[in-house]
Amino acid sequence: MKLRFLGGAREVGRSAILVDDRLLLDCGMTTDSPPSYPLGAGASGGDTLNPEAVVVTHGHLDHGGAVPTLLSGRARPPVHWTPPTRDLTLALARDTLKLHGQSPLCPFTREDVARLTEVSEPHGYGDSESFTTAGYEITLFNAGHIPGSAHVLVDDGETRLLYTGDFSTIEQRLVAPTTERPPADVVVCESTYSDVVHEDRSAIEERFVERVRTTLWEGGTAIVPAFAIGRTQELLCVCAANDLDPYVDGMGKSITRTLREHPDFVRDHDALSDAISNARFVDGGDGQRRRIARENNLVITTAGMLGGGPAMTYIPEIADSPTNTVAMTGYQVQGTPGRELLDTGRAEIDGRVMPVSATVEAFDFSAHADRDGLLSVLEAYDDAPVLVNHGDRCAAFAAELREKGFTASAPAIGDEIDLSA
Repeated sequence: MKLRFLGGAREVGRSAILVDDRLLLDCGMTTDSPPSYPLGAGASGGDTLNPEAVVVTHGHLDHGGAVPTLLSGRARPPVHWTPPTRDLTLALARDTLKLHGQSPLCPFTREDVARLTEVSEPHGYGDSESFTTAGYEITLFNAGHIPGSAHVLVDDGETRLLYTGDFSTIEQRLVAPTTERPPADVVVCESTYSDVVHEDRSAIEERFVERVRTTLWEGGTAIVPAFAIGRTQELLCVCAANDLDPYVDGMGKSITRTLREHPDFVRDHDALSDAISNARFVDGGDGQRRRIARENNLVITTAGMLGGGPAMTYIPEIADSPTNTVAMTGYQVQGTPGRELLDTGRAEIDGRVMPVSATVEAFDFSAHADRDGLLSVLEAYDDAPVLVNHGDRCAAFAAELREKGFTASAPAIGDEIDLSA
């Protein structure tokens, strides 16, 4: 078995690993402007990436955002995933077309997205749902990251490769943490938070709820920028459990409705339904948003890093008073307006740099395993080579694993690894 790392190696974004030039694991894109794509895919890659089949681990842009590019030529490879991953990836593809469809840098068309529904092959978790494609036996396991996220076990009869995708060992309200440790000969492991130990989740929730309640009690408004997929729904569950009644705006509205249709892939479907019933969805335009912002409310809205979306309307409305709060609930990539706001108290909103006097606070509602979580999973594979990817410090974490006795390395973009060598 040979692996070629086409994206996501020593970086976060555009994850893609090609197995024996036949099976593609993930096909993501970055959130940069312009975005970047796996080698051989995307706006500049043409149709040079032509796998026989594709497996997508979960419905986030950096893992499935470029899948429609694979259908822009004559090839029609089957795309394997869980039902939520299918629906979330389609939603992201349609959103990408909405935002960038007229740009020459958009690497796919509406026709490509429509073809995606024709080649889709959904699967559940576990050995009973194993399937064969491109000559491999494939099994998906719950990865505990977002609804439908999966570890992928690839078996060619000689080598069993475990590709972790993104995973979490943390107790979340929306999805249960992964407990899966299927036997494997080689592991490709994410490393996003390899140098971080997350604060206890209950303590994070307590601080978040206290901050929001204090803001509302003092007559202010709390704006909570949140990722549409996973984070918005997690926060809805947190709010419902603590008697907070949020407004919900942006892409998170449609994603929330989508996830409600997949009860087998969430931790407590009744709790999610109750949380949705507890929320008020914003269906008006910017006029309604400005009124909501002025009226002492809690609003959960995209975009999570302040790169666009309704947050661009809400934050200018509440920026001038320290009584108001902006609660950042996800990792803020360097160079994004969200990161700038946390670091400097200012942010570029709709093309102008704006000072924000509102209270700005970060809450680590991460859906990734931290250092302890990564090590707890890898302990089950102490005799298997570990290939570290999807992180800002892949090489450093691989070196730390070697110090602990693992056989570990961190491939770079374009590297080919022969597992039989």
